[in-house]
Amino acid sequence: MRIVFMGTPDYAAVTLQKLIDEKFDITAVFAQPDKPVGRKQILTPPATKVIAQNNNIPVYQPITLRDGEALNILKELNPDAIVVVAYGKILPKEILDLPKHGCINGHASLLPKLRGASPIQWSIVTGEKVTGVSTMLMDEGMDTGDVLEIIETPIGNEETAEELFDRLAVLSADLMVSTLKSVKAGTLKPVKQNEADATYAPIIKKDMAHIDFNKTATEICNAVRGFYSWPCAFCFINGKRIKIIKAATSSLKSTDSGIVIANDNKLVISCKDGSVELITVQPEGAKAMSAAQMLNGHKIELGTKVE
Repeated sequence: MRIVFMGTPDYAAVTLQKLIDEKFDITAVFAQPDKPVGRKQILTPPATKVIAQNNNIPVYQPITLRDGEALNILKELNPDAIVVVAYGKILPKEILDLPKHGCINGHASLLPKLRGASPIQWSIVTGEKVTGVSTMLMDEGMDTGDVLEIIETPIGNEETAEELFDRLAVLSADLMVSTLKSVKAGTLKPVKQNEADATYAPIIKKDMAHIDFNKTATEICNAVRGFYSWPCAFCFINGKRIKIIKAATSSLKSTDSGIVIANDNKLVISCKDGSVELITVQPEGAKAMSAAQMLNGHKIELGTKVE
């Protein structure tokens, strides 16, 4: 079975490497164009491109899929299936309709829950206890195609989005292998998604990680975990931006929200239903440190408003 793989970041690279290891016939890889990375803005290839080149697989990095050029390349490649994992581009109908076995997407949620761009982060931010990965036949909608297979996994009470990314990447790779073997054997039975159960995981923007201390302690801690390591939760204390890397619920209480209520070797902020202890922080212009270390070098008065 001839396969074209479409995917870009580290998450997708895990599936690509797994398919190569399992001896699938990967005829080409499509990835986003190289991008400048870091302070020096060094032009860097995506992870999937590196793997493809290391395995002598042709790589294509079209800026658009809608000018007909990518379609012509795919017609020449004549894939039986196109596997799509975190590619970052919408496939037009003429590409979706091209392969005999369709375009098969690996999505990091239990569809129809958390369709969209950032399901891993939002599964934690929204307080889900269980998540997983799905494979689906792509259609023109946003993650609306028929589901092929699903794997569930619990979300750890302290698990961050970064940690969950790593776990789901492996599960997604394993599931894609299972799905492709079943496609080849003709044993899959696609299941339509129930639109009534659909939820969405929008693209994350930096300002979404600005913590609102009018929310509950659990909601705040979920946001800290869900937005780690990017864009990273943050707040402002005395006008200084503070990244919150790790936080926990606290038993201390106050009648007001968003107020410093403990500053002796630990930093505790009141919120809607109690308080939150900031455990690991990164003050503006500094490295990550414990809240106790920050307090040793920079006194924060009780009653200080946190914004």
